[in-house]
Amino acid sequence: MRARKAVPRLVPGVLLLTVAACSTGPTLENRGTVTAPPGDSKQLTIGTAGFTESDLLAQMYALLLHRAGYRTDILSVTNRELYEPALESGQIDVVPEYAATFADWLNTKVKGSGAPPAGSPDLRATMKALRALAAPRGLTVLDPGRAVDQNAYAVTAAYAARHRLRTLSDLGESKLPVRLAAGDECVQRPYCEPGLKKTYGIRITGIDPKGVGTTPAKQAVQNGQDQMVLTTTTDATLGAFGLVILRDDKHLQNADYIVPVVNRSRAGSRGVAGALDRLNSVLTTKDLASLNQQVDSWRRLPQDVAKNYLRAKHLL
Repeated sequence: MRARKAVPRLVPGVLLLTVAACSTGPTLENRGTVTAPPGDSKQLTIGTAGFTESDLLAQMYALLLHRAGYRTDILSVTNRELYEPALESGQIDVVPEYAATFADWLNTKVKGSGAPPAGSPDLRATMKALRALAAPRGLTVLDPGRAVDQNAYAVTAAYAARHRLRTLSDLGESKLPVRLAAGDECVQRPYCEPGLKKTYGIRITGIDPKGVGTTPAKQAVQNGQDQMVLTTTTDATLGAFGLVILRDDKHLQNADYIVPVVNRSRAGSRGVAGALDRLNSVLTTKDLASLNQQVDSWRRLPQDVAKNYLRAKHLL
């Protein structure tokens, strides 16, 4: 058996300064039709956006690709404005993304900020739009799995029990006044205050700008200063604050399923797709929340958490 490079090391994002000189993707004038065959480089760089969940996914991708015979490095870049061009150029070969968010980001990049959204709550429509936007840029979007990291709204378990709330529709029908802990952009975002009012009829009386899923935001709901907090479906710390998520029963939130995006000319092969697809059948939203918790609350290393999970699922 031939020797393989032992698992992926984390490389700082400073290498992106040379991105323009490393282009292997389609030139600007040739975008629209990608004619080169899918590539199968055996040395792959996996990008991470630098937050816990992205780090965990990058580590799992690296481990699965390593098992399939690829040598891997991990490059941490916290800004999509930097790592997406690096993905196009081939300086980054693989990155974990969120279907609807990435579709909207590419759509804005291509068509401008006034373009209608490309992402939606419909996963099939979102994937179709995303792939149509990605392909001319030399990118291939692999199949989504079961895990989804969407915006979510949580209240205290006591508040939910007292008012018999299980869904956002229940909260709207209750006509209770709700002060919402969220980011200050919530007042304009269609999935936030406007959507909660229009789709669910929820009486939002004010936005407390403490951020999305931050500790101060959750504490404000815990102590009764606010009634609801904007967080995410993979937030594993809610129980520590006595909070529960109200189900988005009318599907206000977009289909932010986790999808691997690859540079077609370097990592568009069946070998790469097959290695990463193995995660799709096992990784759930609940699993991802638990993995996040092990890193954020239990202070475990992402690479150790990722390896233990894949071994437990018999993928390593």
